[in-house]
Amino acid sequence: MNRSNSVSTAAAPLRQASGRREGLVLMLGSSLTIMGSVMVAPILPRLGAEFGPVEPRAELLVPLAITGPALAIALCAPLAGWLADRVGRKALLVLATLLYALLGALPAMLDNLSAIVGTRLLFGCAEAAVMTCCATLIADYWQGEERLRYVNRQVVTIGLVGALFFVVGGALGEHSWRAPFLLYLLPLLLVPAMMKVLWEPPVVLRQQVEQPVEPGASKVAVLPLVIGYLMIFGGMVLTFVVPIQAPMVLVSLGVTSSTLIGLAAGLSLLATLGGSLMWPLLRRRFGIAGCNALMLGLIGLGLWLLMRGQSYNAVLVAVLVQGLGAGLLVPNVMAPVMNALTATTRGRGLGGFTSCLYIGQFASPLVVAFVGTVAGDLRHSIQWLALASFILALLWVAVGLRARGDGSASTVGSRQSS
Repeated sequence: MNRSNSVSTAAAPLRQASGRREGLVLMLGSSLTIMGSVMVAPILPRLGAEFGPVEPRAELLVPLAITGPALAIALCAPLAGWLADRVGRKALLVLATLLYALLGALPAMLDNLSAIVGTRLLFGCAEAAVMTCCATLIADYWQGEERLRYVNRQVVTIGLVGALFFVVGGALGEHSWRAPFLLYLLPLLLVPAMMKVLWEPPVVLRQQVEQPVEPGASKVAVLPLVIGYLMIFGGMVLTFVVPIQAPMVLVSLGVTSSTLIGLAAGLSLLATLGGSLMWPLLRRRFGIAGCNALMLGLIGLGLWLLMRGQSYNAVLVAVLVQGLGAGLLVPNVMAPVMNALTATTRGRGLGGFTSCLYIGQFASPLVVAFVGTVAGDLRHSIQWLALASFILALLWVAVGLRARGDGSASTVGSRQSS
């Protein structure tokens, strides 16, 4: 038997074993990442009321209890990726899910705000491992179009679960600030399914599945990887302008109702979900580069409309347009990053991707503030960011046209997956 036949024989079990059961478990596991913040965000005022009178640093610590995990994810995701490559994806995912549940629920038992913040930071480290392992296993289990389908399903599932638990967390928070934290015990029900359904792709088989079709194909494609990292960082900086700054724009227009501001946030979430659902069709029609151009164009247009908005309805239109573009971001950037990595570097590579994603979220308000020092005020700062988004969109149009001329528009920014 020649070498190519032996490779296909060895690779066949790896591909046949991955199906809907694995997909369902990984989708549910991926949804834990959005639960990290949305379930407890509605209780921010209650935490302030509980600890404000007794904790002099409450103004700093209370927001950190909500946003701290994002910073921990940004710092720990590369380490989680390295561990995934060294000790295996499945074992790390199971352990991280257990820690996620226990550390997530622990603040319900604590009466010290500093201890709650410390626990939430450790929780973020576990969340980083869950995110990285789920994304890496998706890349391990499926190739080509099937992989892209599961990347999109992952993003859509995260959006749906996020919307559900935002409501559930808010409802439970009406009775007690501790109650939403107990929801973090739910992932314990997922651990047995992870242990039974998921399987660790052996390193040898992973390497055989990805034998080079041409010289150099087994190496990491560095340029697409770097472009992916920069895109997810910059995209998150632009995307998070709306959820963070739109309430301030609304207040400047005289809209102070928390219900109306919350409806705007809900519309943004639904629009993002709509963008993710449209991504498979748009990718097949325009390719990766074309979707990047469309995504940046929509985000830029949404920011421009937000800057120009003089009424509540005008802001809603801006939020809708920007959300549709934001929904294209993660799947369209993650797919080329997955394809740029080899089987033995996926953990580290996707850990870096996750880190850049959360650093972008963390940096967004800092970038807006920095641009504002030059531009003069918030609206002009948003205007400059909108112009930057338009310029990047035009660059991707040029890349897409050039790739289309070469007959490779659908895979611009990536190499073909195995």
